[in-house]
Amino acid sequence: MDEPKYRIRALHTPDTVTVYQAYRPELGLPAARDGRFPAEWKRDRMTWIKPSFLWMMYRSGWGTKEGQETVLAVEITREGFDWALRHARLSHHVRGLHPDRAAWQRELRRAPARVQWDPERDPHLRPLPYRSLQLGLAGEASRRYADEWTVSVTDVTALAHGVHAHVRAGDVEAARRLLPREEPYPVADGLLDHLVH
Repeated sequence: MDEPKYRIRALHTPDTVTVYQAYRPELGLPAARDGRFPAEWKRDRMTWIKPSFLWMMYRSGWGTKEGQETVLAVEITREGFDWALRHARLSHHVRGLHPDRAAWQRELRRAPARVQWDPERDPHLRPLPYRSLQLGLAGEASRRYADEWTVSVTDVTALAHGVHAHVRAGDVEAARRLLPREEPYPVADGLLDHLVH
């Protein structure tokens, strides 16, 4: 099946969507243990969430990069995720989508969320010809993510290492069987119109 260039693919239920982040163990392990982000998690900083497990693996080096050794699956409410998308702006200027660069910059400064579309990855972490959503949360969105939208936090570092071990051993089918089942995320009509070009 041909994938459209821009589509959100995620593990989701009727009420939640799972996104991935990677942290140093001192932050990630307490978050997973308690099912919520600890007080020392900086709610005033931009935080990036990724619905694609393999893109998170690409970003974190399978959970081996310094400061990203603990990979978390964060289940959040779809209501919160959709709110972030509705209030997000593209992280880069697109001619024709924005009146001009200055207008785009003004919108971006005011927006509590921003979107980047980066190439999705295969199990070897090679880029694919379609895009994966990265959602940056700041200000109100970051606080709501940590304190209102989060339903559960699970340490999936062992899963990351297990998938990577199969890939290294050349058994991509075994790796695929372990991957989270990411399917097209249902979005309301028009929800992504301001985020695709």
